Amino acid sequence: MAVSVAAGPAGRVCRKPGFSPGRYDARAMQDNASAPFLKTAWILAGLGLTALLAWDYAGLDLAVIRPWADASGFPWREHWLTRDVFHQGGRALAGVVIAFMLVLNLWRGLLPAMTRRERLWWLGTSVVCLLLIPLLKRQSLTSCPWDLNEFGGLATYVSHWRFGVADGGPGHCFPSGHASSAFAFFAGFFALRRAYPRAAKAFLVALLLCGLGYGWAQMARGAHYASHTMWTAWICWTLTTLSCRLLLKPRSAEA
Repeated sequence: MAVSVAAGPAGRVCRKPGFSPGRYDARAMQDNASAPFLKTAWILAGLGLTALLAWDYAGLDLAVIRPWADASGFPWREHWLTRDVFHQGGRALAGVVIAFMLVLNLWRGLLPAMTRRERLWWLGTSVVCLLLIPLLKRQSLTSCPWDLNEFGGLATYVSHWRFGVADGGPGHCFPSGHASSAFAFFAGFFALRRAYPRAAKAFLVALLLCGLGYGWAQMARGAHYASHTMWTAWICWTLTTLSCRLLLKPRSAEA
């Protein structure tokens, strides 16, 4: 904790406690990982899981994606808007956010009210999310919509919940890796909300808009079902909430 020095009675030096942006302070962390906030975050995760399970049970993926395709494939697959702006542009924007987080950890003058622990946690949690989603995709037997025989491919539709059952296609399509270009950075909302609450809310809205935009573009291209994007959002949110509880919430002895 930083201190300010002032002259006291009889020439004694008095030290006044204060907050230092570059060092961890348990009282500062309480705002980031307070019990009410974490409770709300867990409730949202629970509601999201319920909605996703209902979506999958109802088999809505095919119903939602069919208007974007025909027997010859997906007309929007190579469209400049979905391919260049939302797909390639989304990747580039994610690179910009990663670069920003690196600079944030190297230059304390950028967002000076943030603590060192908040900066490192934001970076570390985001990186874990960015690595986890492709790892899950690599293990998945679910093929992309453009691989279905209904849309000119070879695969048959098999729910991603039928573990170990191949659909005849190349697989490796669940969950959505591209959506993680936005949702993997949920930690920024958690990390910013203490010192910069308005910026935190704006950042969260931007992430949601980008993630939904990426999800729509990938669905229109035939690269992912809608649920693939929603599952990526749920995984990243839940992992970020758990990470906040374990790594940002101060120990009782520090609080």
